[in-house]
Amino acid sequence: MQKLIQITSGRGPAECTRVVARVLQILLDEARNQGLDAQVLQKIAGDENGTIETALLSIEGVQTIGFVASWIGTIQWIGESEIRKDHKRKNWYIGIFEVESAGNVEVMDTDISYQAMRSSGAGGQHVNKVSSAIRATHIPTGIQVVAMDSRSQHQNKKLAHERLIEKIRDKHLEALKNNELSQWKNQMQIERGNPVRVFRGSDFKKMKVEKGCKSQRLKFKNDLKNEFDR
Repeated sequence: MQKLIQITSGRGPAECTRVVARVLQILLDEARNQGLDAQVLQKIAGDENGTIETALLSIEGVQTIGFVASWIGTIQWIGESEIRKDHKRKNWYIGIFEVESAGNVEVMDTDISYQAMRSSGAGGQHVNKVSSAIRATHIPTGIQVVAMDSRSQHQNKKLAHERLIEKIRDKHLEALKNNELSQWKNQMQIERGNPVRVFRGSDFKKMKVEKGCKSQRLKFKNDLKNEFDR
């Protein structure tokens, strides 16, 4: 199982890009400690030394789904700015999002099936009687093309193969563009509040995050107790 995730500072200030860099290393260490293969596929540096605006990661392994789920969302760091010493703000937020994979453009010959079919259109008796047209199908994706340009089945098979490869590459390029658009949108929608993880101080000590449902149950229990007391 493989998943792609993006860590981004969004439209946050330089302090957030420093948080991204620190959290990226913490995430990588945690993933590898759990036996997962974690790789940085893309990284854009921030304006300050040692900072990162956004990073795209590949996480792969048996426990990938649970690991990724534990990180997706808003990450909060509580601490004084290391860049602007007099800045009063102490709460900084970054986002971690799952990104849909664009897949692999490599096409194996064993992944393509060919089917002979009768040509249609002008061409006389030869067109109607001889199955010279070829339909090529990329089995993993279901993408299909048809070639009926030539009376030669062999030539049509060659044309179908070329057209299929071109169509698969076009689809892959479209997926890459959608992937980039998704990453760009992620940088615009980091939410403050309800963080999935909170870190504090220059050593980025992890703090326990109280789940919303737990706090709601506790509040309901206290309200019910107060009602009985009255």
